[in-house]
Amino acid sequence: MAKDFFQYDRMVAEALCDVVRKVLKRTAQHGLRGNHHLYLTFKTGHPEVVLPDYLRSQFPNDMTIVLQHEFWGLTIYSDHFEVTLSFNDIHERMHIPFAALTSFADPSVQFGLQLQPPTNAQDLKAPAKPAAPEAPDAIADAGKTPMPAQREAETHGGGKPDKIVSLDAFRKK
Repeated sequence: MAKDFFQYDRMVAEALCDVVRKVLKRTAQHGLRGNHHLYLTFKTGHPEVVLPDYLRSQFPNDMTIVLQHEFWGLTIYSDHFEVTLSFNDIHERMHIPFAALTSFADPSVQFGLQLQPPTNAQDLKAPAKPAAPEAPDAIADAGKTPMPAQREAETHGGGKPDKIVSLDAFRKK
């Protein structure tokens, strides 16, 4: 097979992550409107994921968080996002690199993405862009009232949200 000098698979993965990044950025700026709620599944074993040990032991492979009613301090960076969620009435700050994401869904509009995290160690460690805030407006203002988010973290059938919809479902046949 010919060598792929364009690295199409990497470009597609970066584009899909950019969709998630933009949705999270809008959520940080404006909150969730209407019935929107976001399911984000990620690899808890990714070397840059930061979450409490009890959650990592409860979810040793994959974890799905739901941003809906109770979340605070959603902050978006070029290579990761951070959010505080409530687990059994305990607020926990999480640091999740986009490279650790495996799926994203918004069941309110039947939208979902399957993301392919990098498989080699170099891709896991090297972000495509520097780890700096995208822009000052991408960061939730600490002086504003925090936005709520769902307090549940769960996995569904192999660590994937129930409502993932393949992009093929939207293609004309």
